[in-house]
Amino acid sequence: MRTRGNRRQEILQALALMLESHPGHRITTAALAAQIGFSEAALYRHFPSKGKMLEGLIEFVEDTLFSRINRVLTEEQSGARRCQAIMWLLLSFAERNPGLARLLVGDALLGETERLRLRVRQLFDRIETHLRLILREWSITQVPAPDVGSTPGANLLLSVAEGRISQFVRSEFSALPTTGWEEQWQVLERAVFGSAASQPSSTQ
Repeated sequence: MRTRGNRRQEILQALALMLESHPGHRITTAALAAQIGFSEAALYRHFPSKGKMLEGLIEFVEDTLFSRINRVLTEEQSGARRCQAIMWLLLSFAERNPGLARLLVGDALLGETERLRLRVRQLFDRIETHLRLILREWSITQVPAPDVGSTPGANLLLSVAEGRISQFVRSEFSALPTTGWEEQWQVLERAVFGSAASQPSSTQ
């Protein structure tokens, strides 16, 4: 017999798959129930609303990304390497999870409660804060001071990641976010870290 937790997980996995397989379309609870082989009433025994199902997916994204970001901060010491790893994490996560990428860009939240859009905005704000703190910590080791401040630098990095994910969703998942990323990162690294990008310091 499946447990309640397993049923909830099954519902969330089915919702993520439908977001991936029906790009540009809203997913109704009726369609989701048919996909799983449940009645709508059975869905609502596990989640009180579709909004709560979407919120469950957002929670999964948060838990996955921030646990890995914390690992990056532990394993990487260089400011540039930390930022590079976080950017790669965002892009590769979206590429592996197209349905969840729709959540990240808001495409799957059209017509849904404002609370869900706010939660996604807060997710990106938290990532930008991590990037800003990394850049601030790195900048105090640099003489002379970097040309680009930590706030505009972090915003630039996150904007590029968001743009690549948006292209991925807009192309119906054909424009992969990681395509050409190594070359693009080299451009970003020079823009944000300047000449120090190619001169790793033991103080970083």
